[in-house]
Amino acid sequence: MIVCIAEKPSVAKDIARILGAERPCSGYMEGNNYQVTWTFGHLCELKEPDDYFPNWKHWSLAALPMIPPRFGIKLIEDEGVKRQFAVIEKLYHSAELIINCGDAGQEGELIQRWVMQKAGVKCPVKRLWISSMTDEAIREGFANLKEQGQYQSLYLAGLSRAVGDWLLGMNATRLYTLKYGNNSYGRGQVLSIGRVQTPTLALIVQRQKEIDHFKPEPYWVLATVYRDTQFTATRGRFSSREEGERAFSTIEGKPFTITSVTKKKGAEQPRQLYDLTSLQVDCNRKFGFSAEMTLNTIQTLYERKLTTYPRVDTQFLSDDIYPKCPQIMNGLYQTAFAGQRLYAGLVKTLGGKPLPKSRRVFDSSKVTDHHAIIPTGVPPQGLTDAERKVYDLIARRFIAAFYPDCKFATTTVLGKVDEVEFKVSGKEILDPGWRVCTDGGPSQCAASEEGQGGTARNESLLPAFTKGESGPHTPTLTEKQTVPPKHYTEASLLRAMETAGKLVEDETLRAAMKENGIGRPSSRAGIIETLFKRHYIRRKRKNIEATETGIALIDTIHEKLLTSAELTGIWEKKLRDIEANKYDAAQFVNELKRQINDIVNDVLADNSNRKIGQIENNAGKQ
Repeated sequence: MIVCIAEKPSVAKDIARILGAERPCSGYMEGNNYQVTWTFGHLCELKEPDDYFPNWKHWSLAALPMIPPRFGIKLIEDEGVKRQFAVIEKLYHSAELIINCGDAGQEGELIQRWVMQKAGVKCPVKRLWISSMTDEAIREGFANLKEQGQYQSLYLAGLSRAVGDWLLGMNATRLYTLKYGNNSYGRGQVLSIGRVQTPTLALIVQRQKEIDHFKPEPYWVLATVYRDTQFTATRGRFSSREEGERAFSTIEGKPFTITSVTKKKGAEQPRQLYDLTSLQVDCNRKFGFSAEMTLNTIQTLYERKLTTYPRVDTQFLSDDIYPKCPQIMNGLYQTAFAGQRLYAGLVKTLGGKPLPKSRRVFDSSKVTDHHAIIPTGVPPQGLTDAERKVYDLIARRFIAAFYPDCKFATTTVLGKVDEVEFKVSGKEILDPGWRVCTDGGPSQCAASEEGQGGTARNESLLPAFTKGESGPHTPTLTEKQTVPPKHYTEASLLRAMETAGKLVEDETLRAAMKENGIGRPSSRAGIIETLFKRHYIRRKRKNIEATETGIALIDTIHEKLLTSAELTGIWEKKLRDIEANKYDAAQFVNELKRQINDIVNDVLADNSNRKIGQIENNAGKQ
């Protein structure tokens, strides 16, 4: 018998149907020389401290650092897990071949490898590697099964990540709880420290402090209205009222003269296809969805065969997807919601000629395991409101990728009063191009990055001005105040995690920094939720604020290694390099062991007797 194992029962059911293994058994399906079984996500986990040494069960500074001589795994303590594992183990022991059908990513690989290790698998193993759950994709995947060994580096990266999180989470959490918590020996407050969660919290705390300590400063802006159009002084802001009033007095009563009128044509390319982070960012900005809600929704759409594999960090498609795009467009053409074929007109515009093939969309060199998130072409039915919103974003982004640039003209008018120069700019849409595919339509051309697929920078059309014309005007001097930085939202926090805390607006530069981001695209939502659950941060409308507890915790941690997003980004880069066979997994773990040892020694040497107040009683390893 050939045993296939999927990550979830629903996925196993689809695979079993296609393989002709539809006879239900306890914990698996059987037929046509196949047995198809499943996990429920993780069945195994790394052993707890006291599984290695009994004295590690009790929290004690003397036991730190806890570094097992060799890491081991065990079944998760759950009766359902134990029952299903017994089924899998029995099937494995009589299998002639195992096909690993786990989710095609780092976590999916780790889940299945641990189950195989725990079951003591001896027979050959193949890997099903697909980016879509459509029947066609599953059949194609089974026709092109991979060798398990091809994904050894993926497994090692996942294992290194899990071991790293255990080493830092277990040791640092006990260390800080015992040293700085109000209750001794961990019987009350637990100060949870994690490889990714702590630097993420540090980003939020730093922003919170900038806002709390911000002192607004007044400044004055000189402007004037000429022919119902407001021009602003190019000199910028004045730091004192007197300075502004002096400038105001020099222009009052004198004529305004247009010195130049320039019109420059520009073009805005279609937005790049979605990766998970950019989808979570847009869903948060447009709909107020949390990162976790978006991840859960897109995962459901994937499992229902409507979109491709979601846990990706690339915005490109591999070249072999190009021939499949007309079929996907045809599916979108036929898609209807409440009897309305929303995409038919947009797709029809592209018909009658081959779809354009741009390197901005198709570039195999930018794709490793999976390509960007796109529709599969299977017409959706029975979607929830949230599913429909997420699907709509993905569908429109995909169609727009094949549309021409949005073309516009920027008009810049300069004027003078005496020696004071003024300026105004306006935009005119010449051809909306891809913007017709977005919710907001053509008026959103030249949107700012902040309004990606959403809020636009709508600059009004200007009247026709002529160089040399002159006339009366109405000057104003307006007092304003500097404003504090904005609180993080989930959207801006995801971007900050993606770029290790650096503010990066440029799409291309941001893409280049992804390798040094903190956390994986698929784990960032969970990290943010963990910080909420531990009451280190709170939501206030769309904003994320640090709590007193969160601030106190970060203030207590003096080791940059634990709080620096940049240093954590370097760890993440090493994990990605392990996956790409560019870095040794054992070296990563050994470096981390040394760093943990240094942190323990530094904290134990602290004689300050600092204590943190009320902390929620929740521990964790992330």
